[in-house]
Order: sequence, then structure tokens, then C-alpha cells
Amino acid sequence: MKRRIAVLLLSAALIGTLIGCGTTAGPAVPAGETADTEESANDEAEESAEESLEDGDESDGNEDESGAAAEEDDENYETGDASLDDPGNQDEIGENEILVVSFGTSFNDSRRLTIGGIENAIREAFPDWSVRRAFTSQIIIDHVNKRDGVKIDNVKEALDRAVDNGVKNLVVQPTHLMAGLEYHDLEEEVMSYADAFESITMGENLLAEDGDFEKVAQIITARTAEYDDGETAICFMGHGTEAESNAVYAKMQEVLTADGFEHYYVGTVEATPSLEEVMAAVGEGQYKRVVLMPLMVVAGDHANNDMAGDEEDSWKSQFEAKGYTVECVLEGLGQIPDSQKLYVEHLQKSAETVISE
Repeated sequence: MKRRIAVLLLSAALIGTLIGCGTTAGPAVPAGETADTEESANDEAEESAEESLEDGDESDGNEDESGAAAEEDDENYETGDASLDDPGNQDEIGENEILVVSFGTSFNDSRRLTIGGIENAIREAFPDWSVRRAFTSQIIIDHVNKRDGVKIDNVKEALDRAVDNGVKNLVVQPTHLMAGLEYHDLEEEVMSYADAFESITMGENLLAEDGDFEKVAQIITARTAEYDDGETAICFMGHGTEAESNAVYAKMQEVLTADGFEHYYVGTVEATPSLEEVMAAVGEGQYKRVVLMPLMVVAGDHANNDMAGDEEDSWKSQFEAKGYTVECVLEGLGQIPDSQKLYVEHLQKSAETVISE
């Protein structure tokens, strides 16, 4: 039996639900974001983990949710109808499977629109392959199961399911923003199953190559072009991490500036550039309005609370305290169609040989 492991680089990216901190309407997405490995305390450690844990702190750019908040039984916000989302844990997988791995999020609407949006785009691009889901955050998995009665596989469960279903060719595509701690942990776990399949391939994170930064910069600026009037500062909030992978945020800022997007700013919740640094940069301009949007795959706890919340320490509140009119776009990268297409491109590149067979 032919066995081979191809570990390639792929990326992840985008979601969204448009909701103005004040007036912009869109699908209801509760306050919260995901990060990468146990980050945000509000929405199940989703986006924080995505960017803090996996991509540096364990976060891969997904959603953020922290253990403390995830264990709370009483939530003071509505996350949407869980029954509308496909948990992607069905059997009868067939011989060829694409396993889409995300940090996860407990925000039902955002999960469906972002992670679900990426998965659906992959299904459309590869109709002869079964597409399944796995989350790396057990906290989120347990929280969603307890609250909504919805069971989502963790990575081991998903890999074992593939083995039990007789899958021969497995392609694992992470939705992580960067190649941080969580990404590498996933890579290790996937490679431990090398002998269980005829071929197993793992793609890379969203911002893996220089060209990815240019593409994502074009995606986020096109999405916010209507706000770029010279009097508005457009600020993106990433999760941030202490790991070296945190450098992706500074690089994204460099790309935006080099491409002539002078009114765009990138910051993080947990690392640098910090909110204070972003506010200082914005303060050097003559802006009247600030538009905030998450630079995360989903719009979970970080986006809804740390960015758009009404608490005095949120990005929205702190900019308002400085006299700016603030509008929030609660939309994750995973929800944006062009971001979903970028995931498909990464998948085609990383698993080109296996998928074409």
C-alpha cells in the first residue's frame, strides 16, 4: 500500500456578519470572536485561540473563547440557531475525504457563515470528495454540545472516523490564519496517522506566503472600500500572540501601506500592535470616524465584545471616548466569498496530486 505524507502550506480566512456598532445591519452575530487555542473568555476561546494560541499563542485566526466564559451556563447574548449549521460529522465518507479543521466558535450564526461558508466553498469546488469538519478547541465542542445538543468532532475523533469509514485519501485543510503553536500541534497529530491512509496531505495556514498577504489585503480593502473617504480610519483587530508568528500583523500593515491604503490600520487584542499603538497612529491623522472590523476567520467573542462591545475597555468605547464616531463591521474573514475562494486555491495547490487522481 502506497503511503505518503505531503505537508504543504495553505491558508485560511474569512467570515462575516455585518453589524454596525450602531447602525450597520446584517445577520445576527453575537459579541464574540475566536482565536486559536483557548483565548477569549467570552465566546468559547475561539478567535483568540485562532490567533493567539495557534498562531502564536495557540491561535489560528479562528474564533476566540476562553475556558471561563465557555463554562458559564447563562449567556446574556443570542448566538443564533444551531440547527441551521452542518456539524460535518456524518459517516459514509467514501474513499476520498477533505477534513476542514478550525479552532471553532460557539457563535452559531458566525460558525455557519464563516467556517460553514469555507466548507461549502470547498464542497462546491470538489464535488467528488466528502468534506467533513473538526475543531481543535475541546472547550468549544463541549460548550456547543451542552448548550445546543450539537456534536462536533475534535481532530482525533474526525481522524478515527475517517479510518473507520475506510477513507484511503485524506486531505486536511486548516483554516488557521498563521502557522502558530496550534497549527504545528495539528500537523503533528495528522502525521501520526500517516500509516492509516494510502495518502494523507495537510495544507497550510492562510497567510503562509507573501502572495497571500497581498490577496488578503485586497480582500479586506475591497470589503471596506465604501468607508475609505479620507476622513475615516479603518482599523482591523487581530488576536495576537507571543509567538514569532505574531509578525504577520506587522507584515499585513506593511503590505497595506505599501499598496497605498494609508487610512488602514492593523492591531491586536493580545499582542502588538496594541490598541494603544493603533489609537496613537490614528490620532496622527485628521479623522472624524473610525470603522472597526475583525482580522479573524470568525466574528466571535473578540469581535463582539473586545472590539464592538459597550464595556469601557472595548475598542469601540475607547475610540468613542476620544471623540470619534465609530462603526463596527461584525464580519469574519471566513464569510467573505473571496476569502473562501482563497481557501479553495490553497487546497488545490497543497493537494494537487491527490485531488486530481
